[in-house]
Amino acid sequence: MKKIFLLAAMALFTLSASAQVKIAHVNFSELYQLTSDADAARSTMAAAQKEANETFQSMYEEFQTKYNEYQQKSSTWTPAIKENKEKELSEINNRLQEFQQSIQQELAQKEQQLYEPIIAKVRETVEKLAKSGGYAMVFDSSQYLYADDTICKDLTADAKKALGIPADRTLESLQKELQAQAQQQ
Repeated sequence: MKKIFLLAAMALFTLSASAQVKIAHVNFSELYQLTSDADAARSTMAAAQKEANETFQSMYEEFQTKYNEYQQKSSTWTPAIKENKEKELSEINNRLQEFQQSIQQELAQKEQQLYEPIIAKVRETVEKLAKSGGYAMVFDSSQYLYADDTICKDLTADAKKALGIPADRTLESLQKELQAQAQQQ
């Protein structure tokens, strides 16, 4: 698959050099991660994750309390009480596992719902820039190793401007912002 992509890219570069077909590239991942919409999505996801963790922790504490009680008192209980407490512990443990599985699925769905419109917005912006600039094709710069800037223009800065992303905001600055937020919590 990569060989086919490479051959197609080489053919396009050859065509662009001879037929003046315009080709560009963008760092798509950088664009959608740096949007203010992505900041809001990350914030929403962090809040949902925090709520899920608090709920899980509460459920786990209930289990731990009952388990500690079981360990301390089980030798004094009758077989019927001991069996009842073991069933209760088993049910709580099952609820914990079910909650973990369901919350992971829910969080993944929520993340997808939050990011789909952001990705669509970035894609539309890149398409508008490509059409207005007369570019026949725009590649994602994370998908190839080399682009000759004399043949293939980098539209990332133009797309950042069109999306309202400050020019000085980079993935590195985003990483620092996220680390600072994590330290504050």
